[in-house]
Amino acid sequence: MWPTHPPVAAAVCQTPFLSLSLSLSAIMLFSSHLPRWLQVLLTEKFFNACIIHEDAKKNEKNIYCLDCCISICPNCLSPHSSHRLLQIRRYVYHDVIRLDDATRLMDCAFVQSYITNSAKVIFINQRPQTRQFRGSGNFCNTCDRSLQDPYLFCSLSCKVNDLLRTEDGVSKFLFECNFLPLPEAGSEDYGLVTPDSVLEPSGSTGSGGYGEVSLTSTATTEIVRKKRSSLKACRPTCPPTVSEVSGSLMNRRKKTPQRAPLY
Repeated sequence: MWPTHPPVAAAVCQTPFLSLSLSLSAIMLFSSHLPRWLQVLLTEKFFNACIIHEDAKKNEKNIYCLDCCISICPNCLSPHSSHRLLQIRRYVYHDVIRLDDATRLMDCAFVQSYITNSAKVIFINQRPQTRQFRGSGNFCNTCDRSLQDPYLFCSLSCKVNDLLRTEDGVSKFLFECNFLPLPEAGSEDYGLVTPDSVLEPSGSTGSGGYGEVSLTSTATTEIVRKKRSSLKACRPTCPPTVSEVSGSLMNRRKKTPQRAPLY
């Protein structure tokens, strides 16, 4: 009997003209070089309501247990208290994780980071693009998304896909992490990431086997300040005087007065 192939893998073999993103997803899913916790992290759907705690408050599954390879809600924490836990956040309606947590698990050099609530974050998966834009600057090696210099990947999954294509696996870029706690409640980086965050304004150093270079991103806070200052400059500094208002009213054309009808 001939060996059977997984449905997605068979579809990729039979239709060679499938899009690059589908082929890379199939490679990532069925690659034996990818650890189980990373495979589930890149394919899991977070922020769905927990079935076990349907009637409880804060029942969104925004925590990932690396030891059990499942997503859980805050009410499910008791059995996983001694496990390695990863807080999943939301940024512009997409899943992100803290850069500090990600770098404890694998080399995240050249993955573009964002900063919000005093926490640097990176996207877990690539985001859909409404249109392809090819201008000047850097682009993601996997999905061609426009990036700041000198970043090469827009998300963690894009780097994993690139490593599977070029390095024949990610084992050299994974780190041993035996302890990964959740941030304490009340800390600055605890909770969800809001969509009004800006790009990382401060320089950061990326370390690991994929470059060993210093990563410095372009500051965007100055751009925001300039926009705000320009808006203030456009506003009038003082209200118009009474003479100016009366003069403008006198310059209007007067119409012939009409008498009200008699009833």
